[in-house]
Amino acid sequence: MTDAAHEVVRHHQVIERWLTGAAARTEFAAFADAHAPGFTLIGPDGAVLSRAEILAQVESAHGKAPDLTITIANVRVIAESGGLLVATYEEWHGTRGRRATAVLRTTPWRWVHLHETWIP
Repeated sequence: MTDAAHEVVRHHQVIERWLTGAAARTEFAAFADAHAPGFTLIGPDGAVLSRAEILAQVESAHGKAPDLTITIANVRVIAESGGLLVATYEEWHGTRGRRATAVLRTTPWRWVHLHETWIP
């Protein structure tokens, strides 16, 4: 597994633990810190969300999906230069999936931007 694939999987394991309630509330700070200042997310519905909006949504969802399993597949590095990396991957919640393109800082790992779209 590449370093980028490891980071994508690690990050989604954190999200899964949070949403299932397996993570202690004290673990939220590490999740928040993984998102660079200015982080943005374009969701599958086209809505653009800021770092603050995402963090508020995720924090309030602690334990709200106790049966959730997130599977990451097909992580591929598209480009890497100057400490930034662009990767694509699939994120599956059971049979519902989405494709994502992520921009990350590599040292240390920080999520800068994420764009998701539903897999038909």
